Amino acid sequence: MSQETAMPMTEEIWSALGGQPLTSGRLTFTGAGELPSAFAVSDLAAASVAAAGLALSDLQARITGQAPETIADRRLASLWFGWSLAPRGWRLPPAWDDWSGDYRCADGWIRVHANAPAHRNAALRVLGQPTDRNEAAQRIARLDGDMLETAIIDAGGCAARMRQASEWRTHAQGASVAREPLIAWEGWSNPGRAGQGGDHWRPTRERPLQGLRVLDLTRVLAGPASTRFLAACGACVLRIDPPDWDEPAVIPEVTSGKMCARMDLRLPGDRDRFVALLQDADVLVHGYRPGALAGLDLGAETRRTANPGLVEVSLDAWGWSGPWRGRRGFDSLVQMSSGIAAAGMAWKGAETPTPLPVQALDHATGWLMAAAVLRGLVRRLDAGGCVARLSLARTAALLVAAAPPREAGWLPAAPADYAPEEELTDWGPALRLRQPLSVAGVSLQWASPARRLGSDAPRWPAG
Repeated sequence: MSQETAMPMTEEIWSALGGQPLTSGRLTFTGAGELPSAFAVSDLAAASVAAAGLALSDLQARITGQAPETIADRRLASLWFGWSLAPRGWRLPPAWDDWSGDYRCADGWIRVHANAPAHRNAALRVLGQPTDRNEAAQRIARLDGDMLETAIIDAGGCAARMRQASEWRTHAQGASVAREPLIAWEGWSNPGRAGQGGDHWRPTRERPLQGLRVLDLTRVLAGPASTRFLAACGACVLRIDPPDWDEPAVIPEVTSGKMCARMDLRLPGDRDRFVALLQDADVLVHGYRPGALAGLDLGAETRRTANPGLVEVSLDAWGWSGPWRGRRGFDSLVQMSSGIAAAGMAWKGAETPTPLPVQALDHATGWLMAAAVLRGLVRRLDAGGCVARLSLARTAALLVAAAPPREAGWLPAAPADYAPEEELTDWGPALRLRQPLSVAGVSLQWASPARRLGSDAPRWPAG
């Protein structure tokens, strides 16, 4: 297979990032393989990883005067879209709650996302508190999909009816997302805050983000994946979670190189401490729905006043316009609504919804968010702070519009795909996949192993 199949998608992403047209020698793809899917998932993996590498290379050019070559490994990028962590002598908890999954309804299929207790409880209330999954399935089978989807959403839960791609294109939300850019940019006109920022950011050729301060307000999975890459580049990432939040199957995957603290931003004291952290940050990455931070008295004007030079990258599931812009959502639900699961079902000749073989919308968006941070840092050197907005639904549109995969052929992860060094996580030793990206002269590694949420105090390190 030609290693150039990911190039058209890479060029589209790079253009959305504001990059100049690619010249010969800037980017090389290696590796081979195609994740089994109706969609070009491996192209998306290679392209999004490559875009982050190109953004890092451009930042290096501003720091050192030379843009190093970027190499993206197609096979490793595809593997990273699954699980990068291979526990040794212990097991990760199940990724899905027992109530989560696809259910046949009276007019098709609906997916219920019940991993978070509040979302699970909302769905069960709507269904009249079934005693087990079989009883839930029996009740759902008698219900209209649109009505049930709306009822669960209105109750504070998460669900999505399976739609065909044609149906999504004419749906108010699908049509709205299609009109959005892949990455929406908003510049903050603060020329007085242009420049590198505080003296805590001390970039080197090997560690271009050394000391850069990143506040991470993200949950499963795109946002944490983005800040994991920033940490590998040397950034000081401080993840903030509510007191009662946990993602037991995901946290070992995404917290390498990060500090993990807990704060309740609903409390005035914690909110004031967060603003103090924000004032000394370089980057804010968050996954709050439109208006949610404003509801915590941390709206855009507050953030801008606290830190005019801030680079902010934000994520929403369903897009930043349209009637669903404030709706809770996850990768698996966007796949159901956007026609991906239905197309996979037809492609496979299956009797049930068939999602992508990996959570590609999450992972691709995560790499694009990391690339947006890096591009935002370049912009800050000239013009001050900025905001970039991305969504899972818009990434889905990118994938759906791409040419289908040209060939099949995939082998699961093998020992040679993993780095030889063990990572001594808080749960036990594990191996990590080798990095899917190489930027000449840059050392991509984490300063600390994966750790549990709440392991650190909510403060920046001294120095």
